[in-house]
Amino acid sequence: GASGSALDRRNAFDKVANSDDHIDVIVGDWMSEGNMPGAGGRKLDGQVGYEPSFLQTLTPALPAIAKKGIKVIVNAGASDAQGLCAAVDDLLKQQGLDLKSAWISGDNILDKVQNTIKTRDIRLTSLSTGGEITDWPSDIMYAQAYLGCLGIEKALHEGAQIIICGRVADASPAIGAAKWWHDWKSDQFHELAAAFVAGHLTECSTYVTGGNFSGFKSIPRRNDLGYPIAEISSTGDVILTKVGGSGGMVTVDTVKAQLLYEIQGPLYYHSDVTAQLDQIFVVQLGPDRIQVNGVVGLPPPPTTKIGVAAKAGYQAEIHWSIVGLDVEAKAKMMEVAIKTEFGDERMSKFTTLSFTTNGSCPEDPFSQNSATVDFRIFAQAKKEQDLSMEQFTQPTIDVMMCSYPGATTQPAITAGIPRPYYEYWVALYPQSALSHQVHLATQSISIPTPEITRIYPTQQLSYDSTDSQSLEDFGKTIRGPMGWIVHSRSGDKGSNANVGFWVRTQEEFAWLRRLLTISKMKQLLGAEFKEGNKIDRFELPGIYGVHFLLHDHLDRGVNSSSTYDILGKNLGEFLRARYVDLPEKFLLAGKI
Repeated sequence: GASGSALDRRNAFDKVANSDDHIDVIVGDWMSEGNMPGAGGRKLDGQVGYEPSFLQTLTPALPAIAKKGIKVIVNAGASDAQGLCAAVDDLLKQQGLDLKSAWISGDNILDKVQNTIKTRDIRLTSLSTGGEITDWPSDIMYAQAYLGCLGIEKALHEGAQIIICGRVADASPAIGAAKWWHDWKSDQFHELAAAFVAGHLTECSTYVTGGNFSGFKSIPRRNDLGYPIAEISSTGDVILTKVGGSGGMVTVDTVKAQLLYEIQGPLYYHSDVTAQLDQIFVVQLGPDRIQVNGVVGLPPPPTTKIGVAAKAGYQAEIHWSIVGLDVEAKAKMMEVAIKTEFGDERMSKFTTLSFTTNGSCPEDPFSQNSATVDFRIFAQAKKEQDLSMEQFTQPTIDVMMCSYPGATTQPAITAGIPRPYYEYWVALYPQSALSHQVHLATQSISIPTPEITRIYPTQQLSYDSTDSQSLEDFGKTIRGPMGWIVHSRSGDKGSNANVGFWVRTQEEFAWLRRLLTISKMKQLLGAEFKEGNKIDRFELPGIYGVHFLLHDHLDRGVNSSSTYDILGKNLGEFLRARYVDLPEKFLLAGKI
């Protein structure tokens, strides 16, 4: 895995391709719910609809890729895989390299979704809110389906060496490569599920070698995290390691962290297979070598996930600094003053208007910076002119002379310039209604949908611990942050947030599963818990883990959220900072 997003390091392919490791296939993930609507919008505006950073990443690595016969599979095609494939072909000509390329289509389903809304022949129910897309007021601008691995596999069988995809599922490149290499049949669900998990573990590149890791203080050479390598055998055995000589590490904990990232329950769905995760366990074979075991393979569902994007309006924000005492009173004074300056008519044109304080002033602060709190005014509106300088920024700063002591706007006032934002709708769509194809220089080949599927309940298994053991059974306790002994990893899917926790030993797990009930999670969330929102919970005893899915926690998701934690990645760190009663004996093993 040599790219985890459009914001990964540009030297990844060069480092992997020129390493001394034996590499057969390099896969890269450029897509996320954050950049999918933007790519679609650029294409509609006549701009580049793919991720151009892929070309920067690929260019220096091409000589080594060609010399070593390495295959490349990426989803950087975004909303224009054909356009990126053409750009890659031009690049190959410039370097005098004779490599065969291919691109995948079928993910663009805008016409199909628009027709569905008119005819109502397919129900498109939001996976986050349960609402129907026919009740969605936004004008749809783009819609993409998450494709499986079969087009990738076919392209490889046809001799393609560089395969450009748009919105395939994140793990599809890894599954397609393994299925092609081992010539697996489509009903070898154990093997496919193992490759699926391997793809999940490597799709975020260095997240599995120490990036975004709650134990980051133990990571060696943090400024040079190595890219992960998955070794997948013909029988579905999976070993995780990393590029030799690089920084970071691959341990049971870094693998557990990535395993728990962005999953939605004990069943993990893909277009070609379903992976059951609650029996999984990992074993350290040696330095930077982890074996993944216990993955159960099941048939895929007859549906796949789709993301539907719409231009929702514009948003803008202004920030003030509040310093020292009486932060809450100062913030309230400012909120009242700004609302008065806005007036009812202006505010009626805002679809969202929020005032938040971020941070706090400690007792006896040791510096002015430590005593400074961010006060944020955030607004969204349907029309750009309703957030113009005169309508939004000016009223929020014109109150300076009649405000709290020390009132000062922060220098980045350009955040007050209105910018477009998107609404994003996640639903399920029949795979049989897709037109999945692979395109090579001389032919286009249609890809069939899976023949064996299974319908799964919408609600995944969710439960509290049934262990009768009491928290008092673990002995004397000390009040302290849960993160002293508990790891976590959190993320987003649509407006849902997920967070997984794990500990070091079986005894610590017995305590963790008793502590972290659904009701306890609500309590730990505090003011962040939205009354009425559902929370799902399940356990992964093989990795000493407890996982929670917080439905509709992220205010519509990354593209339109009014919160700072737009990706849900800080949720786990917030919860680790919450105080609980920690058994003293666990602290004897040291803090994380």
